Amino acid sequence: MSTLAPTAPLAEAVPPAAGRRRRIDDWRPEDPDFWRTTGAPIARRNLWVSIFAEHVGFSVWSLWSVTVLFLGPEYGIDPAGKFLLTAVPAALGAALRLPYTLAVARFGGRTWTIVSALLLLVPAVPMTMLLEPGVSYSTLMVLACLTGVGGGNFASSMANINLFYPSRLKGRALGLNAGGGNLGVPAVQLVGLAVLATAGAAYPRLVPAVYLPLIVLAALAAARWLDDVPGARNEPGALREAARDPHTWIMSLLYVGTFGSFIGFGFAFGQVLQLQFAERFPTPADAVWLTFLGPLIGSLVRPVGGHLADRLGGARVTFWNFVAMAAGASLVLYAARERSLGLYLLGFLSLFVFSGVGNGSTYKMIPAIFRARATADVAAGRREAAPAQRWAVRMTGSLIGVAGAVGASGGVLVNVAFRQSFLTRGSADAAYVAFIAAYAVCLAVTWLVYLRPGASRPAGV
Repeated sequence: MSTLAPTAPLAEAVPPAAGRRRRIDDWRPEDPDFWRTTGAPIARRNLWVSIFAEHVGFSVWSLWSVTVLFLGPEYGIDPAGKFLLTAVPAALGAALRLPYTLAVARFGGRTWTIVSALLLLVPAVPMTMLLEPGVSYSTLMVLACLTGVGGGNFASSMANINLFYPSRLKGRALGLNAGGGNLGVPAVQLVGLAVLATAGAAYPRLVPAVYLPLIVLAALAAARWLDDVPGARNEPGALREAARDPHTWIMSLLYVGTFGSFIGFGFAFGQVLQLQFAERFPTPADAVWLTFLGPLIGSLVRPVGGHLADRLGGARVTFWNFVAMAAGASLVLYAARERSLGLYLLGFLSLFVFSGVGNGSTYKMIPAIFRARATADVAAGRREAAPAQRWAVRMTGSLIGVAGAVGASGGVLVNVAFRQSFLTRGSADAAYVAFIAAYAVCLAVTWLVYLRPGASRPAGV
């Protein structure tokens, strides 16, 4: 396996009028003059198109968070079956993140964005045709699984935009790219609400139908306005090296706790709300008008986590963030037992807020870990400064790829936990206890590895 890295720039400069070109001949974002005169406009154009394409991908990935609310008694699916329908998209999305990351260098960012956008038609078209009473559960499972292709778009989009920006601006650009993509989760739920309010619960096929022209528009925008960065390549052996590093799996665990919670709760919240408070939400429309709020807030606060990590340190923010997530899950558990809808919503919204903050703070920890280790190696005479810096960049890219794939699998775990809890206990209480325990493990690991005083702790993480 390998990771994405830019090679040395070519000699020919890009003229300012090269915005419509399909492949750039030279790309030097770290050169201030080049960036000011040529690079910045091209990078911004690629960023906004990438955000739109990724946003549509996230919406398709999240289609079943809304679709299951339309599946009334005439479909003959119990709550356990519905939770499986929201688990399988998360599973495929997680599995596709690594190959999608590698595809950017293999095929080019512009080409792969076109392809990955058009692949969204694979689930959206048959959903538009087949969603009606009488469709078999196995067909629904296949359709739900196929929407996982939208989960891979995040990884390739982040890998592509990372190539366009200088180091000093990567954080902001990647934050905008990630946040714009995450907003696809509440967006598709708002589309579902609009369909319920206008056509009614009998027409679930209208939700994916809304996205058919948007998918085509995303592919056309990529073809018209995106560029391929020269010299991007998959660096041999980088992912294998990252897989042997314990920090890869530690940070992957923490990302399961943050992003896995965000995407898992985003998929499951509407179902849980209807099951937990059935008397208050007798119809899908009654639940959907609330379910989009959590993912919306979680998406918007993601940059806040990165900003706090810059000021206070990523490990410190992540530690206290998991404390807050455990408190939020405890509040949800208490509210569910006391049948308090107000406290229940407050607890769940806090989980979305802090999962969003944690997404930003954990991502900020990753480059800090390898910068600290590279600095220590240089100080101890184990590496020269330039090779140490290249190693840190290489390992950072690899770890982000692995953590993104593993973290997305948390969405599967959340939905499976809810399914098993309702199957065995008739309520979600056991799932909330499991979440509290998981957050306790994550905060303990954060403290032991990155905050506890000791010689082995990476400095400044």
